[in-house]
Amino acid sequence: MNIFIKVFIASLFIYASIGMFTTQAATVRVATFNVSMEALNYLPANTKPSGHELAQALRSNHQQIKNIAEIIQRVNPDIILLNEFDGNDNQHQALKQFLQHYLAKSQNGQAAINYPYFYQGPVNTGVATGYSLKQENTTGTLPNDAYGYGHFSGHFAMTLLSKHPINHDKVRTFQHFKWRDMPNALKPIDPENQKPWYTEHAWQNFRLSSKSHWDIPITINGDTLHILASHPTPPVFDGPEDRNGKRNFDEIRFWIDYLTPSKSAYIYDDNRQFGGLSQDQAFIILGDLNADAVDGDAIKAGIQGLLNHPRVLDPKPLSIAGKMQRPDNPNAQYHTAYWGLRADYVLPAKKQLNVLNSGIFWPTSNEESYKLIKDRAASSDHRLVWVDVAFSQ
Repeated sequence: MNIFIKVFIASLFIYASIGMFTTQAATVRVATFNVSMEALNYLPANTKPSGHELAQALRSNHQQIKNIAEIIQRVNPDIILLNEFDGNDNQHQALKQFLQHYLAKSQNGQAAINYPYFYQGPVNTGVATGYSLKQENTTGTLPNDAYGYGHFSGHFAMTLLSKHPINHDKVRTFQHFKWRDMPNALKPIDPENQKPWYTEHAWQNFRLSSKSHWDIPITINGDTLHILASHPTPPVFDGPEDRNGKRNFDEIRFWIDYLTPSKSAYIYDDNRQFGGLSQDQAFIILGDLNADAVDGDAIKAGIQGLLNHPRVLDPKPLSIAGKMQRPDNPNAQYHTAYWGLRADYVLPAKKQLNVLNSGIFWPTSNEESYKLIKDRAASSDHRLVWVDVAFSQ
């Protein structure tokens, strides 16, 4: 064969190989997990926490925490949001203890997992407002009179772990955004007298986020992925005024507006920068949103609006075990909490990301790993939810 033909054919193979490697985007597994690693989990009922409970539990080689770490190791996400992970230490000592002595050590034969990057910002739980929010005689007492229900600052907090670099300089937080500044905010009204539930002073200063809303940019092989993380208040534990249900609705609506350029101009972050996420940016909405579009007590239009947003793709992760737990409920296969709701979400950008796979870590009773979730004491009352994505080319 002519030497020039041989070189030409060899070049074709080289170019084909290069093309193959450049068009196959890396898979990224993104997860959310309400781990229930908050103070009350480690105390007898009706015991007031001090805020040191998680740190003490972590130092005790705690079996429940080991099970949580094993679940994470089994799923092995590249990025994971942990809801209800107490964060009242500015040095992040509890989180570092969990990273180093639980996740970075093999649990029950599973491969250790390392997260060199994390974000654990301040939240509104346990931050006292200084006034009564429940129409009681007490003023500014915790946990009820905090911006978010909590016995101490950082109770029920959240943290993001990542194998990929976090661009901390570009993180946007919305901890201090006022509920009243949201257009058409669902201001709670007392149905008995048709007056506002909150005093005018309380309403003018009330923050929307019960924890916070975070926009965390992560760099993945040169691409940027925005993690939109939150943990809205449960839409229960209130009265006919439905103050928690309305707040849950508007906390979820915040993301709807943040993704909609025509609606996002009013949004300001904690650095007083206005606006939402531009149309060309890749994102994943993460968190325990405490709302199910079918079951439960939430104002369903909120979560339905998010799931049906034109920029959002709902992979609908499911599990056989969830379906088996409530066989008469066709929605049960999508449930992410053992008490029967789809509460936890991983929602990728429809345009910029391709969904390759998804799931809920919920072993059936005949699986060896069932011991990790067999009851509330084993790990958490929520299940880890994961989605595999790749950037669209």
